[in-house]
Amino acid sequence: MPQKLLNYEVLERLGEGARSVIYAVKDPATRQVYALKHVVRSGSKDLRFIEQMETEYEISRQFSHPNLRRSYDFKIIKTLLRRISEAFLLMELVDGKSLDVRPPVEIVEIIDTFIQAAQGLKAMHVLGYAHCDTKPNNILRTEKGQVKLIDFGQGCRIGTIKERIQGTPDYIAPEQVARRPISVQTDVYNLGATIYWALTLRNIPTVYTVNKKGENSFLLEQTIQTPAELNPRVPLGLSNLVMECVSTRPSKRPADMDEIITRLDLIRHLMLKSDASLGQTG
Repeated sequence: MPQKLLNYEVLERLGEGARSVIYAVKDPATRQVYALKHVVRSGSKDLRFIEQMETEYEISRQFSHPNLRRSYDFKIIKTLLRRISEAFLLMELVDGKSLDVRPPVEIVEIIDTFIQAAQGLKAMHVLGYAHCDTKPNNILRTEKGQVKLIDFGQGCRIGTIKERIQGTPDYIAPEQVARRPISVQTDVYNLGATIYWALTLRNIPTVYTVNKKGENSFLLEQTIQTPAELNPRVPLGLSNLVMECVSTRPSKRPADMDEIITRLDLIRHLMLKSDASLGQTG
């Protein structure tokens, strides 16, 4: 582990992914602690990871919402021949674990986690952007239950038609596979697929994974077991909401994050009220 990167003292190696390594670093002048993402270019294909870092910076430097991780600076290092050799992204440091490492267990905790995630996505939509890659390891959660969405490298303006298929196979929306315009409903699908995983610890068979297996994607919705079928603790209303979110047709999904937040909040209220009633009778 390097002792210093740019002008920052390296404190700890936090993790890695997409050709990048993330460190906890400290500014020696201000003593402020940050997360620093570092990509070293080893080949021409690595340029796209640097481009994704730049996209993440351009989007997330605009954030001020508590459920979105903000970026503060982006630097590209070039050789004497003007060839890009490495890049750095300075970000807010979050003292949390991703959901794939430490998933919430209780249903009410899961609901609260995704209310916060939906609030973060709503804030992105207000700015005119979609995340396009909501999944368990892109949601951080602290021990106190605070949630932060991270990794905005695949984010884009709502309405964008991407040049290539981008997304994570187990959470990707059908319109991402078909390279149709990205919409609010794209994030609705990604979020729904992630809630499905949190409730069942299974992935839904997306159009992408189904097509890879040579099956008929139009039969997709009829072949998915609902969260309530896989986990009897899941309320029917929550199970139905998740299945609406992962509809193959965007028009059949919830209209926006406000609808998802409202419905999740109502389900949480009903569960807490039921638990309180059981406590009184007990």
